[in-house]
Amino acid sequence: MKRVHHQQWADAGFRQLTRLFAFLVFVLLLGILGSLVHGSWDSITAFGPAFLWGGEWDPVQQDFGALVTVAGTLISSFLALLIAVPVSFGIAWFLTELAPMWMRRPLGIAIEMLAAIPSIIYGMWGLFVFVPIFQAHIQPAIVNLFAGVPVLEHLFAGPPMGIGLFTAGLILSIMIVPFIAAVMRDVFEQVPAMLKESAYGLGSTTWEVVWKVMLPYTRQGVIGGIMLGLGRALGETMAVTFVIGNAFRLPSSIFSPSNSIASALANEFNEAGGLQKSALLELGLILFLITTVVLALSKLMLLRLARKEGTR
Repeated sequence: MKRVHHQQWADAGFRQLTRLFAFLVFVLLLGILGSLVHGSWDSITAFGPAFLWGGEWDPVQQDFGALVTVAGTLISSFLALLIAVPVSFGIAWFLTELAPMWMRRPLGIAIEMLAAIPSIIYGMWGLFVFVPIFQAHIQPAIVNLFAGVPVLEHLFAGPPMGIGLFTAGLILSIMIVPFIAAVMRDVFEQVPAMLKESAYGLGSTTWEVVWKVMLPYTRQGVIGGIMLGLGRALGETMAVTFVIGNAFRLPSSIFSPSNSIASALANEFNEAGGLQKSALLELGLILFLITTVVLALSKLMLLRLARKEGTR
C-alpha cells in the first residue's frame, strides 16, 4: 500500500511539474510581449496607428515610421521562401527516393552542417564574395534581359549595386534551406513503405508517388518545416544587415537597397535613446506580432485542410 501511495504521489507531482513547464512557455511569451509594449509605449502614444504606414525614419526630426522596415522584412522573407522551398523539396526528395544508400548519410550530414554555420559568416560571405560577382556579372545581365518587358523591367531594375532585397533574400534562402530540407527529409522517411509500393504497383511514376502520396501524408510536417524556415528568415539579423543595404526608403525593385526590422534594430539600438529607442522597440513588437500572425495562419490552414480531407 505504501508503494502504491508513493507512486500516486509521484505521478501527481510529475503531472503538475509538466503542467508548470507548459504554462511557463505562456508566461515567457506574455513577459516578452509586456516588456515590448512597455518599452514602446512612448512611440505608440506619439504616432499611434500611423506608425505602421509611416515611411519616414528621421532621428533628427524625431519622425519615425515602420513601413520601410516591415516591407523589407516581408519581401526579403518571401523571396527567401520562394527560392528555399523548391530547393529544399528537391533535396529531401533526392535523399529519400533517388539517392543511393551510400550517398544519403554523407549528404544529409552536409546539409545539416550548413545549419551550424553562424549567420554572420553567411553575411560576410554574401558581402565579400557574392555581392561583387552579382554586381559585376549577374545583375547587369538580368537587368538587360528583362529590359522592355512589361512589369518585369520594373521588378528587375536599378543600378548594379549588388546589395539589396534580392541579395538579402538569396542569402536568407541559403540559411533556411538546411532547416526546411532536414524536416522534409525526416517526414518523408516516415511514410509507410506499403503506401509507396502500392502506388508504384499501380503504375505511378516517382513524381506521382511524391506528389499524390508522400506530400498528402506528410502535409503537416512539411508546412511545419516551412514555417520554421520562415520564422528564421523573419528574425534574421546579421546576415541581412550585411547585404540588404540598410537604406530607409521603399524599394522600387527587388534589386533596390532597403532595410528590415532586425537590421534596423541591430544598427541603431545601441546609439538610440528617448523616442527613437521607443520606436525601435515598437518595431520589435511589430516583428513579434508578424511572427504570431504567420504561425496562426499556418495553423488555420492546416485545420482547414484537415476539415476538407474529412469531408471527402
